[in-house]
Amino acid sequence: NLHRSWLNVPHVTQFDLADISALEAFRKEQKAAAEKAGVKLTVLPFLLKACAHLLREQPHFNVSLAASGKQLIQKKYVHIGVAVDTENGLVVPVIRNVDQKGLWDLAAELAEMSARARERKLRPQDLSGACFTISSLGGLGGSSFTPIVNLPEVAILGVSRSRVKPVYLDEKFEPRLILPLSLSYDHRVIDGAEGVRFTTKLGRLLSDLRNLLL
Repeated sequence: NLHRSWLNVPHVTQFDLADISALEAFRKEQKAAAEKAGVKLTVLPFLLKACAHLLREQPHFNVSLAASGKQLIQKKYVHIGVAVDTENGLVVPVIRNVDQKGLWDLAAELAEMSARARERKLRPQDLSGACFTISSLGGLGGSSFTPIVNLPEVAILGVSRSRVKPVYLDEKFEPRLILPLSLSYDHRVIDGAEGVRFTTKLGRLLSDLRNLLL
């Protein structure tokens, strides 16, 4: 499927950076509550929530392109695929109705799906129906990469390892945790202006979670 996508989709990748210093502080503050709830809270549930918010706000990303290439199919739901690296290769289980779930629920479902993926226990329905995909290499490293759109979706978000970098704020440099983002999209459906608006708004959401309430 990825080979077909690479050959047939005119890819464009938009690179951006998100300051997740406040998000990371909040995540650490919630560590005890997460353990009490029986889950491990990583950055990925926050990414899922932020992307779900944007898929509702920018519905042009929440579509699929018909096989004819002449029609767009608008999705009324928000199902997001999450790429998982296993001994048997890459698989993309799908988290359904992300916009309707809280962080604890998403963290628990991610852990369950990842475990079943590595144990080769995923069902066909677990791998279908996504509107958008997130591919996170943060645990492995790298500064950026070009993820391949997962047809029939029209966009995919790549996430690399966050790093502490000096950022000039209020006339002085401060150490901030910066997360690299790589958004690839089908240029037949999404243009550059829409792509940069998506990554800019995503960075804003991740830098201050209160923006999710607006």
